[in-house]
Amino acid sequence: MKSKGEIILNSIFWLMIVAIIATGVGVSSTKLNWFELCVEFGFYGLINVSLYFINYLILIPNFIQRKQKSWLYLVSILSLIIVTVVLKLGIAVLYPEIMLEYGPPEKRTHTSYNSFMFQSLFSSGFFIVISTLLKFAADWFSNERIQRKLQNEKKDMELQFLKSQLNPHFLFNSLNNIYSLAYQKSEKTADAILKLSEIMRYMIYESNDSWVDLSKEVEYVTSFVELQKLRFKDGAAVNINITGEIDGQKIVPLILISFVENAFKHGVANDINDPIKINIIANQKILHFSVTNKKSKTNKDAMGGVGLNNVERRLQLLYPDRYKLNIVNSATHYTTELMLDL
Repeated sequence: MKSKGEIILNSIFWLMIVAIIATGVGVSSTKLNWFELCVEFGFYGLINVSLYFINYLILIPNFIQRKQKSWLYLVSILSLIIVTVVLKLGIAVLYPEIMLEYGPPEKRTHTSYNSFMFQSLFSSGFFIVISTLLKFAADWFSNERIQRKLQNEKKDMELQFLKSQLNPHFLFNSLNNIYSLAYQKSEKTADAILKLSEIMRYMIYESNDSWVDLSKEVEYVTSFVELQKLRFKDGAAVNINITGEIDGQKIVPLILISFVENAFKHGVANDINDPIKINIIANQKILHFSVTNKKSKTNKDAMGGVGLNNVERRLQLLYPDRYKLNIVNSATHYTTELMLDL
């Protein structure tokens, strides 16, 4: 047997058989001595047990699972049944007073060899059918478990790939911004590098967990905004509104940042009359996150689309049927809204 599940399934079946036999012996009016018990349930039972496991461990794996000719399996089963019936008849011939007679001494009932043969044939067929059904059931559950494992491994690999895309993508854009500051010999360059190091610490270490505190993810978003503000001489025009139950909630890491990053890449971030608006509302295990930015006709990303495509795929994998993503792309503004069941 290949798995614990098979062992448990077979153990349950044989415990039930033993319990039925023990109950039958207990309520029987005929008192059997140890020798009679050994003949009737030991020798006879050993034949049934052998029949069961020969089919379960040898015939089905070698003929059915390996897709050999089905007629060979049928011939083997019929031959096995014939052999077991002959063996049972042999026990009946050797010990007829045990195998062919039932009931108390004053009311003994005698069974003919023909009736005993049909009973033996039925019992052999029963164990063949049960062993086949349990083998197929065990294999089906085993295959389902393997398929789920493979699907989970595939999902984990895809998530790791998406995350590996996200980090370099973010780093690439941030380094470009810092390069611009350094090229301009801006006094903000050192602060930008320090802020980037704090953000990268979160991305490399804390975001390795499957779930992080929502408060840390929000802090990461605000740190990113502060880093972006350093790009502009007079700072960026960004309004961040955070309300609700931020503490004590969990979220998948790095799931919000792409929406904010997208606003800075493609939007106008220095218009005080039309700032980038970031709203984070967390109430009753529901997160409402939205980002709105004025569209820029000049700030285009030739690589575009990696961030949002990435995060939407991660949402599909990590929050199936638990999120709503709405994107409004008007002539002047771009808005992303995310509703998430935490």
